[in-house]
Amino acid sequence: MSHSTNQSLKAIVDQIFAERRISRQVQRDLMEVLLSQPTLSNQDHATAQRVFDAIRQGRLRIID
Repeated sequence: MSHSTNQSLKAIVDQIFAERRISRQVQRDLMEVLLSQPTLSNQDHATAQRVFDAIRQGRLRIID
């Protein structure tokens, strides 16, 4: 993943966890960044998994 894409992913994830919620727009932004590369690094995969796990465990709220 390119450095700027990695920074974008980090910024989005930092925002999500700081607010403890994810809007549908932020979810789309996150998916766009994740899907913009043909492969994900192990670190980026773990970062994405952390968000999805937090949603599944109820630690993040999904808002419209």
